Amino acid sequence: MLERKLILKEKLGYGLGDMASNIVYQAVINVLMYFYTDVYGIEAAAAGTLMIVVRFFDAIIDPIMGAVADRTRTKWGRYRPWLLWFAIPYGVLAVAAFITPNVPTGAKLVYAYVSYALLMTAYTAVNIPYSALAGVMTSDKDERSGLQSWRFGMAMVGGFLVTVSIWPLSRLLGGGGKPDNLQLGFPFAVALLAIVGVVALFGCFAWTRERTYPDEGTRSKANIFQDLGAMFRNSQWLIAALAMFVIQIRGGMQGNVKPYFIRYYVAHDLTGFFAIKENFMALYMGLTMLAGVAGVFVANRLFLKLGWCKVTVMKTALLGSLAPNTLLLFLPRQWWEASLALIMLGNFFHMMFLPLLFAAIPDTVDYGLKTIGRGAMAMFFAGQLFALKMGISVGGGAGGWILGMFGYQANVEQTPRSLFGIKLAFAGGPLVAAILVLIVLQFYKLKKGWEHNESVMSPGLEPR
Repeated sequence: MLERKLILKEKLGYGLGDMASNIVYQAVINVLMYFYTDVYGIEAAAAGTLMIVVRFFDAIIDPIMGAVADRTRTKWGRYRPWLLWFAIPYGVLAVAAFITPNVPTGAKLVYAYVSYALLMTAYTAVNIPYSALAGVMTSDKDERSGLQSWRFGMAMVGGFLVTVSIWPLSRLLGGGGKPDNLQLGFPFAVALLAIVGVVALFGCFAWTRERTYPDEGTRSKANIFQDLGAMFRNSQWLIAALAMFVIQIRGGMQGNVKPYFIRYYVAHDLTGFFAIKENFMALYMGLTMLAGVAGVFVANRLFLKLGWCKVTVMKTALLGSLAPNTLLLFLPRQWWEASLALIMLGNFFHMMFLPLLFAAIPDTVDYGLKTIGRGAMAMFFAGQLFALKMGISVGGGAGGWILGMFGYQANVEQTPRSLFGIKLAFAGGPLVAAILVLIVLQFYKLKKGWEHNESVMSPGLEPR
């Protein structure tokens, strides 16, 4: 396979793809449930159920998309064409998901299910081929890991654009902060962001190239069931997928509950510029995203520049996330500056962890090829994204159910009980998730130099 150092333009081009993907991802994670409950008009428990049902459907189609992408053959390669084909549908459906139709409640719920499901289908058609693209741009493992840092660094840039602008833009374009105003303002705000996302996808397609296919020579006779079998027989992929599932329960729960935590728990007695809650939410979420960018590049330096093992960096990041989330559980609500600092620190450590977990997937493909003779790049990433989406589904649904269980009501002053539920969902979930993932990673064997470790490479360790 070709060992090649990537130029800056290729790394930036690859990062643009996840900047585009994260415009939708962050809107879904950090905004959509709040939009459904406080703007669109759905009860919190019903919104939680909606999140689980749609994301479960979306996760089911991931392996299908992975199999299709692995078998795509065009003059542009296997994976890049999907960015070109689905860029515009992706942007259009993002806007559609934030439209509030003037129809009865039952029909509104149906529209929410359908529009959200279509959006996530377009996201899957873009993101699975995009994820696999890093594994075929180069066969150099350090370069692949570096691409993941560019990916998540640029993803945080996309997330920053969303979180710092969508709240004030929706208020501005809708003519006010009341639900009726925001129903008008949200589609216009998302449309502006979607344009940025579509252009970024075109840029990713133009500035990247596919050069090497680790599975070349094993694909001609393989079918989707053999690819799935190879994935589920790969012990190291299973460990990485379990870690992804658990950590994304954290992501889904904390992301969905974050607007409620900021608006109702923290921003309860502010004056001046921050008395406009949309401004305060933009500040909190924007700075949190910037902290995530810093985390990505610190992880990149520890791994590429200082030579740390990626597993060591992941464990360090998980340990670092424990303290800020523990402190958030006990912090007085009026200390908003301290809570902001703790949320930023928590996201810093989270984004040190996540890119390296994605960077482990090509390693598990290589491991499968060397131990059982099979491994399909897009299928393995599809399986990882399945685990990611199921985690987000469980976390997002649980967040909505916890709010409902503790008596949350939209657009009113919250009771002490509902405030406790908001805080529990926001800070308690990440704390438990980090501890569980630390336990899971004790069984992951693909540490630095694993290719030369006979105990790791022994085919006898993998069931045939």
